[in-house]
Amino acid sequence: MTIEDPVEYEFAGINQMQVHEAGGFTFADGLRGTLRQDPDVILVGEIRDAETARIAMQAALTGHLVLSSLHAVDAVSALHRFVDMGMEPFLVASAINGIMGQRLLRRICDSCKEPATPNPAQAHMVGRVLKERIGQWMVGAGCTQCNHTGYLGRIGVYELLRVNDEIRNLITEGATHAALHEAAARDGMRTMQAEGFALINAGITTFDEVQRTVYASLDDMVFDEAAEVGLSEIEASVPQRTHVNSTDQVGATS
Repeated sequence: MTIEDPVEYEFAGINQMQVHEAGGFTFADGLRGTLRQDPDVILVGEIRDAETARIAMQAALTGHLVLSSLHAVDAVSALHRFVDMGMEPFLVASAINGIMGQRLLRRICDSCKEPATPNPAQAHMVGRVLKERIGQWMVGAGCTQCNHTGYLGRIGVYELLRVNDEIRNLITEGATHAALHEAAARDGMRTMQAEGFALINAGITTFDEVQRTVYASLDDMVFDEAAEVGLSEIEASVPQRTHVNSTDQVGATS
């Protein structure tokens, strides 16, 4: 069963309910009614308030698979969002099994794509995060196909936080974002920033677009002179031209 606002796609065999707050039917009301029917899987379109969050967690703790969405900076921040809503840390730790974070990045236009020389500081950062050689970076020069923005279409970047025993203990102890992030990385989480940098290295998007769209802590933005990876080869093979990206002038949102 699903509780959505609005119901955008209809699926055969799935009971879908649409929220109507003006009429007194909220996500929380829908969840209460849904639980009386004892479904195996519940989809809540969005958790917007403490009441919905508490009912959803109680449903998860009683054996239901609950799927939902929540606005947060990244996957780790979603854990703190629940605590900010008033959920007890031990309840958050017990109820949540995993969190998928996602962002949409603009793709470089294939019609006007051309090689670009990486900015040294940016190349160092990408090499440090990916721990691999810098690939051939690209940029969109701008054409009629992309309305002279250099971008056409979008592509997703994702990160999956699996809540293991270590992370559950950290949540219960009220650990910081950095501590939870480090624990998730030890468990193999690949961040949205790393996914975005991989797309830069593959010539699919630009550094400016990743920096505009994907959250990164200040520590991740530090210039590291020891992380130069393959930059000299790139500079030797690409004509020296100056490209101006129009990221700041385009009103695309993710």
